[in-house]
Amino acid sequence: MDCSLVRTLVRRYCAGEENWVDSRTIYVGHREPPPGTEAYIPQRYPDNRIVSSKYTFWNFIPKNLFEQFRRIANFYFLIIFLVQLIIDTPTSPVTSGLPLFFVITVTAIKQGYEDWLRHKADSAMNQCPVHFIQHGKLVRKQSRKLRVGDIVMVKENETFPCDLIFLSSNRGDGTCHVTTASLDGESSHKTHYAVQDTKGFHTEEDIDGLHATIECEQPQPDLYRFVGRINVYSDLNDPVVRPLGSENLLLRGAKLKNTEKIFGVAIYTGMETKMALNYQSKSQKRSAVEKSMNVFLIVYLCILISKALINTVLKYVWQSEPFRDEPWYNQKTESERQRNLFLRAFTDFLAFMVLFNYIIPVSMYVTVEMQKFLGSYFITWDEDMFDEETGEGPVVNTSDLNEELGQVEYVFTDKTGTLTENNMEFKECCIEGHVYVPHVVCNGQVLPNASGIDMIDSSPGVSSREREELFFRALCLCHTVQVKDDEDSVDSPQKSPDSGKSCVYISSSPDEVALVEGVQRLGFTYLRLKDNYMEILNRDNDVERFELLEILSFDSVRRRMSVIVKSATGEIYLFCKGADSSIFPRVIEGKVDQIRSRVERNAAEGLRTLCVAYKRLTQEEYGGVCQLLQAAKVALQDREKKLAEAYEQIEKDLILLGATAVEDRLQEKAADTIEALQKAGIKVWVLTGDKMETAAATCYACRLFRRDTQLLELTTKKIEEQSLHDVLLELSKTVLHYSGSLTRDNFSGFSTDMQDYGLIIDGAALSLIMKPREDGSSSNYRELFLDICRSCSAVLCCRMAPLQKAQIVKLIKFSKEHPITLAIGDGANDVSMILEAHVGIGVIGKEGRQAARNSDYAVPKFKHLKKMLLVHGHFYYVRISELVQYFFYKNVCFIFPQFLYQFFCGFSQQTLYDTAYLTLYNISFTSLPILLYSLMEQHVSIDVLKRDPSLYRDIAKNALLRWRVFIYWTFLGVFDALVFFFGAYFVFENTTVTSNGQIFGNWTFGTLVFTVMVFTVTLKLALDTRYWTWINHFVIWGSLLFYVVFSLLWGGIIWPFLNYQRMYYVFIQMLSSGPAWLAIVLLVTVSLLPDVLKKVLCRQLRPTATERVQDMHPQPRGHSPLASPQGPHPPEVACRSWRGPGCPHSGHGSCLETPL
Repeated sequence: MDCSLVRTLVRRYCAGEENWVDSRTIYVGHREPPPGTEAYIPQRYPDNRIVSSKYTFWNFIPKNLFEQFRRIANFYFLIIFLVQLIIDTPTSPVTSGLPLFFVITVTAIKQGYEDWLRHKADSAMNQCPVHFIQHGKLVRKQSRKLRVGDIVMVKENETFPCDLIFLSSNRGDGTCHVTTASLDGESSHKTHYAVQDTKGFHTEEDIDGLHATIECEQPQPDLYRFVGRINVYSDLNDPVVRPLGSENLLLRGAKLKNTEKIFGVAIYTGMETKMALNYQSKSQKRSAVEKSMNVFLIVYLCILISKALINTVLKYVWQSEPFRDEPWYNQKTESERQRNLFLRAFTDFLAFMVLFNYIIPVSMYVTVEMQKFLGSYFITWDEDMFDEETGEGPVVNTSDLNEELGQVEYVFTDKTGTLTENNMEFKECCIEGHVYVPHVVCNGQVLPNASGIDMIDSSPGVSSREREELFFRALCLCHTVQVKDDEDSVDSPQKSPDSGKSCVYISSSPDEVALVEGVQRLGFTYLRLKDNYMEILNRDNDVERFELLEILSFDSVRRRMSVIVKSATGEIYLFCKGADSSIFPRVIEGKVDQIRSRVERNAAEGLRTLCVAYKRLTQEEYGGVCQLLQAAKVALQDREKKLAEAYEQIEKDLILLGATAVEDRLQEKAADTIEALQKAGIKVWVLTGDKMETAAATCYACRLFRRDTQLLELTTKKIEEQSLHDVLLELSKTVLHYSGSLTRDNFSGFSTDMQDYGLIIDGAALSLIMKPREDGSSSNYRELFLDICRSCSAVLCCRMAPLQKAQIVKLIKFSKEHPITLAIGDGANDVSMILEAHVGIGVIGKEGRQAARNSDYAVPKFKHLKKMLLVHGHFYYVRISELVQYFFYKNVCFIFPQFLYQFFCGFSQQTLYDTAYLTLYNISFTSLPILLYSLMEQHVSIDVLKRDPSLYRDIAKNALLRWRVFIYWTFLGVFDALVFFFGAYFVFENTTVTSNGQIFGNWTFGTLVFTVMVFTVTLKLALDTRYWTWINHFVIWGSLLFYVVFSLLWGGIIWPFLNYQRMYYVFIQMLSSGPAWLAIVLLVTVSLLPDVLKKVLCRQLRPTATERVQDMHPQPRGHSPLASPQGPHPPEVACRSWRGPGCPHSGHGSCLETPL
């Protein structure tokens, strides 16, 4: 028996340290490890095919049908259609089947076409050529044939075909640069590092001779996390074990840059790559409008069932007399007489359900989807939301939440990079109590009239000189900044900024670049990292070299980072920089009080502060540090936890050197945007990881807090003085004191009659509030906290961890009012709150694009939030609300006359309308006008909405879809239906004979009712339209003309495919009657009159803010979105805000003045 196999199994399954089920072993180059070292256990992994498509040729029809019929409305109409097929119903199955078939077919074609495009993209990707090593030679094959363990060669500007462990490159230092724009949108170059023991393998023969195995975690979608280790085998020695992290992993989809070639081994292929695992969609969010729509559908379903029950009961009551049950012209057969009464009643109930089922609008779902999809383009076409500086425009990741933008009640915003520019400017540093202000530097540019180093206070003595230079060296060495490749400057480090050549720095953190640029002006220049040596240029223009031994990376929990370096003289230093709250507790020496006071002063001015500390390590201490770190780094299970514990032990007993201050300027128009949102009745909360003083200063600068705002603190410091319960009660009494006597505008947070309050809470206090109490309940504290927050005009949450940001959003989201929440941020730490909020908006910023990728919408700057909510959101909500109410209204108008008709036909289930009218009413005759209205209507102009944010309050809290409005539209439909039916009935009662002596029949009666109805519901929409373009005119009048032409053709020709001709000549005969013309004009007028009177009276007696604005600023006549603008505005002004394909001012031809 092979002992190595037993040894392996014992080690894997009996070792308590790690759970091996969660890891995989990969044999590099498919080479077995040397005998006696590791058992060779072949494992099966998927090939490298990417499948992003949803369907195949064989499963498209069943799978697509299954998905579509999971929608309640589609399934309901399918049941109705099947009932029509099974039992004898008054209407043809075509009347339900054709609309359903139309909806299903259109959706299937759309989804099938999208999937076909995905198939094409997959095929192109899977057939890309890839170079890999086989028997020491370079072989080329298709990407889909790649297997885990293959060694791949990738050349410059090529995309990595799968997830690779980086083995070596043509660079001597074993590094390569990649861009991950297709993964996370970041275009900056990132540096990755080859495995230390393989970076010297530069040829195919060297790589092919590599004996190694890789143990790593199973595939998971986090792009920024990877845990593994590599065992490199030499001839007879034990294997060398090296840790593998995300810096060694090259992801599929990333592109190789500034590196001639690299070698890597495939570890995740095909659908197991991180890129493929990120294909999965986020959890589905549903808008308030969609929820209202579903509730209304349930109400109408109840109405439908009620109608069917009433008619069924009345039918059997009416037929209780024998001569009515069996008239002489319709004698029953013997089998019909013997049929069970309950079975007959149930069959009649189903028949009535079929007859009245058109009250449920099946086409509404398709129209709503088209409106959302097409309407989302107005955001992407909006030039006002395009940022020329970055070349970025807004992005719509989902169109399902367009109308939710018009319902936002709470905005939760990040501070750094969202309210501020994330464009750091080094302001000063404090060393041993002495303050230094260098040349003012921003983004590598020296501002004019700045020279030398300005000392604010007295110069340091000789004793402090050493600490001063140590501080500058710490700033030059403790970072992850890269120097942009420039062969001239790299090979000639003497070309310092003083000699006219400046280094260009690149980093994922703007803070680090600002610090390195700032210290450059103080006389110390960071030059480069080469062969694991960091080079800096000191004040004497001498190059100092430090060997980089270890990097203790920054994370949001520790809030600090450290490096361990070795000087040319052999001294080993640990340099640490981080937030004051994470540095001061670890300091045992230094001028803490002076530096702390300076840090607090800078924070109060809104500056971002960092503290710098160090300690010297002996060789023995460094040996212990290495062992500690190595044990944590090679762990496959809980590596992050073990590293955090190791860092905690290493970063202690530090000596404080000083602190830095960096300014992050407020974004353009951030203050105006917050002020506009507050006037719109939206409460704005700032959630940040910064310290309280810095965040509070920013809140004052952006006018979230005003000078007369009384600030209330719910912080750790306050809780240390009093218990949490006492602090909450005290705050509650303060803010709720006036609530009983004065009326606060609770929705807007503004008050003119009473004190405005602002609340500041920190992460530690929030943890205590959210923590369950000893009795197992935390609800009391939460409710008290929420009551305090509701009474405050603004809330600042500082020292927040990413998860706490999401907790805050969730707390408000599920409070008893259930307000609509919006979260906006620009960094990876904002993703959790963006996903938690009803609407998530990512700012396309400098901290990568993780927020933008995970959001529902993305904007270039915070200022664009104003137009997105106050204009786009306002229009979206008003339009879709009208669309939903109008659909229900026109279907009540459509089906209620059918209900009334049953009282005049003995409840015989006789249809009032012809089959063609039943089928085409929602599909053709009334569908286009409301779709165009819901895309183009502007009840007030864009400029007025931007100028008067308070108009947003008119639509707040789902105002246009409340029960009162819904009932009004329903009763309006019932009234109109009564007018159609009884108006036509009285006309026919007195005019039963035409001029040639013919009698009007039931089909003529039904056609007259249907004609009046089509004209009424279409003209109702025309009366509601305030923004007219030629497209509105074309669609509205064109729909009426189409109905007339269709009716003339349908009744004027004998169609050979019909087995009946009941409509032959009916429409023409009706129009030949003068009373019919009079009835159409009169009944349409009477139907529209109440709605017109109601609007006039309400506008005069109780006008809304929107109606007052409409009277003050009449809406100008709109223009075609496909033709050049006419009227008072020049073309440049008319298309200033809305440009799409074809705008002359973007160089494409005719101007597009599309109204949202």
